[in-house]
Amino acid sequence: MKSALNRMKDKSINLDAAVEYSVKKITDIVSSIGPRAPGSQQELKAQQSMAEDVKKWADDVKTEGFTVHRQAFMGFIPFTVALAIVATFLFWFDKTLAGAIVILIAAIPLVLEFLMYKLFLDPIFPGHPSHNTFAVRKAAGETKRRIILVGHTDSQFEWTLNYKLGGTGMKLFLIPAVVGLIACGIANLVKFITLNLAGVESAGADMFFKIVGIALFVFFPCYIGFLFFQNPFRSVPGANDNLTGCLTAMSVMKTLAENDVRFENTDMCVLLTGSEEAGLRGAKAFVKAHKKELDDMETVVVAIDTMRDLEYLAVYDRDLSGTLKHDLQVKTLVKKAAANCGLDLPYASIYLGACDAAAFTQGGIKATGFAAMDPTPPRYYHTRLDTCELLIPEAIKTGIEVMLETVCLYDEEGLDASLTK
Repeated sequence: MKSALNRMKDKSINLDAAVEYSVKKITDIVSSIGPRAPGSQQELKAQQSMAEDVKKWADDVKTEGFTVHRQAFMGFIPFTVALAIVATFLFWFDKTLAGAIVILIAAIPLVLEFLMYKLFLDPIFPGHPSHNTFAVRKAAGETKRRIILVGHTDSQFEWTLNYKLGGTGMKLFLIPAVVGLIACGIANLVKFITLNLAGVESAGADMFFKIVGIALFVFFPCYIGFLFFQNPFRSVPGANDNLTGCLTAMSVMKTLAENDVRFENTDMCVLLTGSEEAGLRGAKAFVKAHKKELDDMETVVVAIDTMRDLEYLAVYDRDLSGTLKHDLQVKTLVKKAAANCGLDLPYASIYLGACDAAAFTQGGIKATGFAAMDPTPPRYYHTRLDTCELLIPEAIKTGIEVMLETVCLYDEEGLDASLTK
């Protein structure tokens, strides 16, 4: 069966040319602009460079500014670590109610910022100008719907633990650190209830709590390791994460334009966000600024993030540390498009972290994520190793093909109305 794109044009599309363009553009940005920290001049320069290209294929291209407090996302780490250590000593000195409260305070920013991506600590960190670039290839006739392909232009500050230890080694510090935080809170609470509320005092209880107190010190190396989780002074090249996502989205529009494909009633859009690595700040700013127009017309969003590890190519079912479920109609659309390309893609979940699709789903916009990345994560992820030498052209080609099919299939068939959940 021919794909939607080939049924429309009745000819083959030269995906190799799109891949060649993508690899060259990524290489140019990494070599001439370099790392692109959230809210940096390099982030803006990369967007401006990509916008110049997109203007050749789009009818309307706009760059909008917003303010990002880029260190807020990870800024809780020293605060949380310090309070975890304080709470451990409070346990030893029988200030257990205070210890339990301190742990609760320590956990709040960790949960709200790192797990839930809330803009919780932003007011206490300095602001920096960041930007989103939005390009529209308009429908030939009356616009009745739009599809937006999203890629983020910024690159993360280096995750030192992943660079030094790899994904598994990094987890050996991070998971025990979180476990230690929880254990310290529970230990303080249990000791307070046992000694102060239940009034239990015995040699056995005293020995038990001494053993627990000693055990809590075992987590200290993990707390210290957590302090070195990220280097706030060094941003990474970000060739794969996420210039591959940006160029996949751009290459879809490029291919449509060069083959003179303009949908009758569907606007095909590309959104290049800033500050995704600072907690989806760019996507959140875009949704907030454009909520009314996004709600006024059926809008479908696919966030493309890291096209490299083909064995892990997937459609995202859950996001935002597993707490958010993406739209079933959009997930089904992408999965069907992939099937038309000969791929049986699984649904995957982001159990720690998020992609830009989460900001749209939170905002009530139909969205899903699409990526090809080892969730371990791989050692190049958020490290200086994410260079152009690690690009996999075949993965980029697959991403472009599936996204081309997705936009064409959406225009041709729309969303499956029988799927409502």
